[in-house]
Amino acid sequence: MTEPVRALVAHAALRANADRLRAAGAVYADLRRDAWGHGLAACAETVTAAGLRVLVDAGALSAGAVTLAPGAEIAEPRTLWGLPGGDGRPVLSLVGRLLSTKTLRAGEGVSYGYTFRAARDTVVGLVAGGYAQGVVREVGNRAWVRVGAHRLPIVGRVAMDACVIELGDAHAAPGADVVFFGDPGRGEPSLAGWEAATGMRAAEMVSLAGARASREDVR
Repeated sequence: MTEPVRALVAHAALRANADRLRAAGAVYADLRRDAWGHGLAACAETVTAAGLRVLVDAGALSAGAVTLAPGAEIAEPRTLWGLPGGDGRPVLSLVGRLLSTKTLRAGEGVSYGYTFRAARDTVVGLVAGGYAQGVVREVGNRAWVRVGAHRLPIVGRVAMDACVIELGDAHAAPGADVVFFGDPGRGEPSLAGWEAATGMRAAEMVSLAGARASREDVR
């Protein structure tokens, strides 16, 4: 059975972003239906309490994912969700788990095609989370994760349900949380960094993260 990867939605940040939008006279985008399978409308209660009007995301309309409800308007939810290009605090984080560790000798490689080979003896870790859970292939050898206080690179090609990180001298035991992206204010990788590494849009990667990840609300 595939190890679950968690997509955490932080409601404190969501409320703070909603308040910021309200103070600016702005609004909330309600996708009605999205790749999470839950729908962003699950957060509608929070948004309604903040006194915001209901909008539909322009990107969802162009993709044919939703229809424009009577009386609704069109906007982008970047600030509410803290995506790059908005001025809100990131709401979403994607978290996997360290499954195991092993020593990698100098010259040995990891994952398909051995696109990464160790320059020296080191330690690598197998992590739950691959392209099926939204850890897009393009981050292999280009992005990093947060494990405890450590910033560690993703090495080799990303597989369907797992990827590999280089631990080096960092001490981390199996079972440790591995943050793929989250709030850079907490020292976590940012979606903006993933955009730079992959050439993909943050909104696209957020949608991919919901396909086979377990969504959890953080109150």
